[in-house]
Amino acid sequence: MIATVALALLESVQAFSAPAMRAAPTRSSAVTMFSEGDLGVLPPLGVYDPLGLIETRNMYRYEVMEIKHGRAAMLGFLHVVLIHAGARFPGYLSPSAGLKFADVPIGCFASLEALPTAGWLQIMLTTCMMETGYFLLEYQGYGALDKEPGDIGGEGWVRYDDPETKTFKLNVERQNGRAAMMGMLGCFVHELLGVDALYPTGGLGGADPPPIF
Repeated sequence: MIATVALALLESVQAFSAPAMRAAPTRSSAVTMFSEGDLGVLPPLGVYDPLGLIETRNMYRYEVMEIKHGRAAMLGFLHVVLIHAGARFPGYLSPSAGLKFADVPIGCFASLEALPTAGWLQIMLTTCMMETGYFLLEYQGYGALDKEPGDIGGEGWVRYDDPETKTFKLNVERQNGRAAMMGMLGCFVHELLGVDALYPTGGLGGADPPPIF
């Protein structure tokens, strides 16, 4: 399980290491170098490409990856906060296994280990479909190259006509997504070190954290 999570984190880190910036609309077009002012190119890093991916990879795909993983991480971190606060769905997570939502532990890894195998496989199948482009929402965002990366909301989604407002909102999403990816990575590392994901120093009560070694 830890190996699987590590692979998922590696995918997220790849997206984080090559910040989403405005790329060419098609895969076959020439590589576009990015400059200050493009979406996702923000201080203090600016054009941050330590792995040299801009000149060798399809940056439209990486832009979609970063936006998607950032959104997932924002939802994931909110989930961690709510679970720690005691929020639970009523009823059963798995009636066949007799598993209630209230019985699932709060830990990121412990909650996965508590799931029945069939439920875990459903999660992995959906994730693989999204990663490979066979999921409906993913196809609308990654498969429709005539759209801006991340534009999967349909006609009913909120649109901003003012260019400055739109750029500000999109950059806010990028920054929040990047922060959330690092936040989730921090939660995973805390648990692997044997402390609480959100309160590695002992929690709101001020208690000493359990020994790491």
